[in-house]
Amino acid sequence: MGARAKAATISVRGLKLAVDLRDAIQAQADLRDLTWSAVASELLDEAIRTRRSPGVAFVDGVTGRRAVLAGTGLDIWEVIDVWHSENHDDSRLAENFSWLTPAQIRAALDYYRLYPEEIDRRLEIEAAWTVERVRESFPIEIYDDDRVEEFLEVDSIPASLRERVRARLSEPEDE
Repeated sequence: MGARAKAATISVRGLKLAVDLRDAIQAQADLRDLTWSAVASELLDEAIRTRRSPGVAFVDGVTGRRAVLAGTGLDIWEVIDVWHSENHDDSRLAENFSWLTPAQIRAALDYYRLYPEEIDRRLEIEAAWTVERVRESFPIEIYDDDRVEEFLEVDSIPASLRERVRARLSEPEDE
């Protein structure tokens, strides 16, 4: 959502809304310092995406609006990242996210199949965060190896993610 490309727009006339709906859209526009039209368009877009992808919701974050698996705290891109790392093997994906239901796994994959450009764009952004970039961006040493290992042992951390983090941490630092 936040990373989506701007689409061509048209003016629509004659749209009739209940007064309370119009006022709710205006309140969101005021809160977010956006135009009424921008908020209404975003809400309609998300409503269509939600209808096409049951089990997917949208949340605000520092990078803008983004698609998540409803009720899980997982962004769709996070699930798809693991799916890619498992060579598109749905059963391995399910093993990595053993706490998710088959319907939730299907919802993430279905959303990706409908909106691959959005998710691929986010994956590119995330891939740019190399160990070197993190160290350059956040030069204060805040990582304690024991705490990282403790974190990685949490059951909800997908095995493939654990492996990638450990591999990145074992990379030698450039002096």
